[in-house]
Amino acid sequence: MRFPEFQNAPAWKPVSLRKASVPVDKPVGERKLTPVSISAGIGFVPQAEKFGRDISGGQYQRYTLVRDGDFVFNKGNSLKFPQGCVYLLQYWGEAAAPNVFIAFRLKDGYANGFFQNCFELNQHGKQLQRHITSGARSNGLLNISKETFFNVEIPTPSLPEQQKIAECLDSVDALIAAQGRKLEALRTHKKGLMQQLFPQEGETQPRLRFAEFEGAGQWEVRTIGEMFSLINGCAFKPEDWQPSGTPIIRIQNLNDPSAEFNYSQKPVPERNRVEPGDLLFAWSGTLGSSFGARIWNGPSGVLNQHIFKVLMDEQKVKLQFALLVLTRVEEEIARRTHGFKASFVHVKKSDLVKIEMLLPSPCEQQRIAECLASLDELISAEVQKLDTLKTHKKGLMQQLFPRLRELNA
Repeated sequence: MRFPEFQNAPAWKPVSLRKASVPVDKPVGERKLTPVSISAGIGFVPQAEKFGRDISGGQYQRYTLVRDGDFVFNKGNSLKFPQGCVYLLQYWGEAAAPNVFIAFRLKDGYANGFFQNCFELNQHGKQLQRHITSGARSNGLLNISKETFFNVEIPTPSLPEQQKIAECLDSVDALIAAQGRKLEALRTHKKGLMQQLFPQEGETQPRLRFAEFEGAGQWEVRTIGEMFSLINGCAFKPEDWQPSGTPIIRIQNLNDPSAEFNYSQKPVPERNRVEPGDLLFAWSGTLGSSFGARIWNGPSGVLNQHIFKVLMDEQKVKLQFALLVLTRVEEEIARRTHGFKASFVHVKKSDLVKIEMLLPSPCEQQRIAECLASLDELISAEVQKLDTLKTHKKGLMQQLFPRLRELNA
């Protein structure tokens, strides 16, 4: 797909990075700049954020001075970018990039926005592949020299067509960014609303109540063990797995609805059977992902170990409110780990049942749950819009850039 004014323009031609750019290799010197790293799929991040500390040790002679408008190639490979990744530095002013990376700046006649999208589409990947003679070296970096890297060729049209493509994709990026901000605002609103609808630490009444419950009094203090029965899953071994039978619900099935099941052909104990709509709590896993509470929406199955099935008297605790309560318990556990979301935690049942919680009447529980559920529906709709925009951009890029076989035809 080409814009109308370029329908009859010449075919794109491979241009080497040596011709299109100049290397950037000026040392940082005495400047006190932020040392950065590059995360595949994310871009530039401060080293202190990526590694939990500044790993430069003040030895800036090992760093290159890069400025906004410079590109940097990280020679580290990943699943998504097996040939490494290239990102454009923007909104930093100046930064310090490790000198094991390769930095370069485009010459006149070549548009940053166009090449930025080339690298996002991984257009350099196939060309790099034939230049990388072996896998990662002992330091984790791909075996490719600067000289070889600059021989990589990128299919390139004229400057006006580069700019037109960049402007088009920039406008889609602006829509994606705006949708992302809207989504984040809704999530922040929900978080703030929950803080108001639940009592603060040391208090027994929320600061915000629906009109019909304003004079309802204090919430009741109860423990997890008093209000819930926690039934652990079965300890299946790999030799128990079968190609068919009853689905075994494991942590990966909680995290990813599309994940494949293992199966059991043994009789399923009723206490360990899980049905759609059951409340589950993964008590061993990673905070922010595998650990915590959720309602099962998959097929009937049998529960694996490290996951509790949570039972309750729904005359006293409503299901959706129970999910909210256990989510708050999860957040409390996260706070105890000082907010480090990548922490792997393992909570004993004997400790979990002692945790206190506050409960209002079942009617107020239902009202709170319905309010927050409606907000969740809005958030889910906005997530879908964001995903649609990202898919649209991906499809647009596939149409605007030639496939390699088309280029070589």
